[in-house]
Amino acid sequence: MPPPGERGQPPRRRRMLALPAVCPCEDIAPAPLLASLLSLAADAAGVQAGALPALRGAAREAVRIAGLLHAFLDAVRGAASGDAHPLPDEAVLGLSELHVALQKLRLLLADCARKGARLWVLMNAEAAASELRVVMGSVATAVDALPDGAAAASAEARELAGLASAHAWRAAPRLRPDPEDARAARGVRSVLARFAGGATPDAEDAQHVLDRVGAATWSGCAEEAAFLEAELLERLETGGEDDNDLVLIGGLLAFLVYCRVVLFDRIDDPSKAVATAPATRPPARCAAWINPEALQCPITLELMTDPVTVATGQTYDRAPIKKWIKSGCRTCPVTGERLRSAELVPNVAARGIIEQLLLSRGIPLQEPSGKHRFAVDKTATPFGAAAAGGVRLAAAFLVARLSRGTPEQQKKASYEARKLSKRNVFYRACLVEAGAVPWLLHLLSSGDASVQDNAVAGLLNLSKHPAGRRALVESGGLGLIVDAVSVAARVEARQNAAAVLFYLSSNPEYCEEISRIPEAIPTLVHLARGGAYRGRKNALVSLYGLLQCADAHGRRRDDLALDAVALLARIAEQPGGARAVAASSELVTRLVDFLGESASRSAKEHCASLLASLGRHGGDRVLALLGKLPGLMPALYALIADGTPQAVKKARWLVNEIHRHYEQRQAPAAARAPAPGDHRVIRV
Repeated sequence: MPPPGERGQPPRRRRMLALPAVCPCEDIAPAPLLASLLSLAADAAGVQAGALPALRGAAREAVRIAGLLHAFLDAVRGAASGDAHPLPDEAVLGLSELHVALQKLRLLLADCARKGARLWVLMNAEAAASELRVVMGSVATAVDALPDGAAAASAEARELAGLASAHAWRAAPRLRPDPEDARAARGVRSVLARFAGGATPDAEDAQHVLDRVGAATWSGCAEEAAFLEAELLERLETGGEDDNDLVLIGGLLAFLVYCRVVLFDRIDDPSKAVATAPATRPPARCAAWINPEALQCPITLELMTDPVTVATGQTYDRAPIKKWIKSGCRTCPVTGERLRSAELVPNVAARGIIEQLLLSRGIPLQEPSGKHRFAVDKTATPFGAAAAGGVRLAAAFLVARLSRGTPEQQKKASYEARKLSKRNVFYRACLVEAGAVPWLLHLLSSGDASVQDNAVAGLLNLSKHPAGRRALVESGGLGLIVDAVSVAARVEARQNAAAVLFYLSSNPEYCEEISRIPEAIPTLVHLARGGAYRGRKNALVSLYGLLQCADAHGRRRDDLALDAVALLARIAEQPGGARAVAASSELVTRLVDFLGESASRSAKEHCASLLASLGRHGGDRVLALLGKLPGLMPALYALIADGTPQAVKKARWLVNEIHRHYEQRQAPAAARAPAPGDHRVIRV
């Protein structure tokens, strides 16, 4: 079980160049331990050192020694397979030490070969080389400490053990970064220095670095930037990290963003880039007993990425089981048992097996979506002058392309603005400061659906920043956003436009401006009634924000109230929606008041329909609540006397149900004989 403070949180991924290792248990038999050692040695020996971004010479030595160890362990297994030379029990201790050392060697080589981490490895080549020297010394020590029963199991094993030990001891002091690594690192520092001074760097220097680390395409830069962004948010989320690390990560991220925006004229296909890229490491061995189907989420039937365990002991992917519980289902989908609590405990063991399975197929385990949502707020300030200067230069370049570029350049620039503003508050501020908002609004009228989609998504990201909201309103963009809700070419663009209105409605002044646009409320209502799930959700929260605005008054306020009741009536037609509305007794009371006060026949009809749905799906609890509200019965009788046929039908049904509820409650009391002195109470 995780510590109490960490329950329900996704497990932290292993930090780069952190080499945790698990020592085999003391009771393990020699045979399975030897099999695991062979797997570790094979993984390390299969790394293609020439494809690494740094430490190629040092990695080549480590791979050669791992190959000798694999041959030695294979010879030991061959000698021990017969009855003549079984492995003694005391060999377990020495082999366990070697197992720990090989675990660390495999992790270190995997970090050096990790996709997306090439630039980070280059800039940390000295630290990686230091770790490699320590690990190689541990390997040599472990081989020397093996008892004769293992090291001298056969003549071949004895010879291979001597070779592996000698090579490891001789190589350990000489494991250093390559001279080319140092030159490339100096080039990166030179670019960062120019960023800090606000100067444009030399494109050839930047291209040389990208060529060295194997990220010479747009998708390669994007992959490197995605890794650094995740690393930055991870460190911000955990807190207490060294400032120098954050400054370096922020500077490298700005370097990659600048290269991605300025150096490449088009966005290449990442799938083709991955398919043609040389393999930097062989697939890790996956245990034969792993059944991929057993690692699928029972809800989505897809491989889990963030497995969690519920109270019944069943394991699900975090996102679908959270959605299941949030929808009001408090039973286990597999067993049908009632969940005693909604707590979700990370299944670290299952996640480890899934990661091993994916690595065996050359696929990195994706981070759970939304994991760093709260760390984004900590990116409001840049981490160092280099990070600030690089992003400002990239933002200025993007705005120039948005305003004066060719259609293809505008298309790429709109996508870059969308991507840049997604998860970094400072990047949003730089784009707003550079003047991106008016040009993104201009692109809403583009005939290219993808350009329009990128523009709306970029405006959504920028509307999360106060300066972005101000720029959008001052540029006259409210009407354009309202139009996009109804006429945008793609569903996603219409949904994002509705979300922009929600962020704008948080400001009373902007809320009043939106309420003055005649098409705003009807457009949102139409999306809430007929849109997809996300579109309906965004439209509803936008309408809610507008209803909360104190400056929406007069006829507009009445229109908002009518639309809100109509939406609630539609939502309450489903049992889950009715339960959600009835959960607020204050809301039910306000609905009854609205029924009695409204002069609109349409509003009264929607309100009666809503109250009838609450009574139908809410049962006796809701009927009892409605019966206690003094203004309800007069309003219902008035509606029966002078209402539309549909309203009369709903009102009559609700009156009958409330009477039936109270008659059933009084029936037991009426059947009981009154005692002397008792007073009969007649309810009228």
